[in-house]
Amino acid sequence: MNTFRTFILLLAGAVLLGGCASNGDRRDPLEPFNRGVYQFNDSVDKAVIKPVAQGYTEVLPQPVRTGIANFFSNLDDVLVLLNDLLQFKLTQAVSDLNRIVWNTTLGIGGLFDVSSKLGLEKHNEDFGQTLGYWGVGDGPYLVLPILGPSNLRDTAGRVVDWQFDLVTNYHDVPVRNSATVVRLEDTRSRLLQTDKILDEAAIDPYVFVRDAYLQRRRSLVYDGNPPHRKFDEDE
Repeated sequence: MNTFRTFILLLAGAVLLGGCASNGDRRDPLEPFNRGVYQFNDSVDKAVIKPVAQGYTEVLPQPVRTGIANFFSNLDDVLVLLNDLLQFKLTQAVSDLNRIVWNTTLGIGGLFDVSSKLGLEKHNEDFGQTLGYWGVGDGPYLVLPILGPSNLRDTAGRVVDWQFDLVTNYHDVPVRNSATVVRLEDTRSRLLQTDKILDEAAIDPYVFVRDAYLQRRRSLVYDGNPPHRKFDEDE
């Protein structure tokens, strides 16, 4: 918790400094700070995370990687279910509860996604979306060390989600740390194909990632049907 308090103090300082220095996108008043973190993340990714993810895909056959992805997806469905309930999406909550039951039992602990074959859709909900559902604004765009793009609301949401995440709360520290690394590399390995798109983008990669993140999160908060927004609200 002390680490989180330190981060909040640093963030508060960045907000004050960024508010004075910003002259670009209104959604990104901390752009100088964010670009620095973005460059740091990019360096760490190129030096460590991406090479390990490439080795991960080369060493493990596709069926094994699919099983690992399914396992973590099943754990994630627990958080999705909790946020369904917080948003009073009761029909979706019943569907997601059924997903957990079927995948945990017939899917052997979630290694096989039998729920999707039964017509139970995978949903995406987290506490950041729950806050957005209840009217909490995005806040300034924020790039987090290692974790990447976020905003002030979603950062607070991550902290709450971590309190209920089955991986980060597992009691055995070596197992917990190993699972955290595997989940990170599994996620990164599934993004390898997008690297070429980013490399070939004709615009600033930082802007590309920022705009893609903000657009996706807005769509998720409004379940794919965001209200009309005036053009000058984005600039």
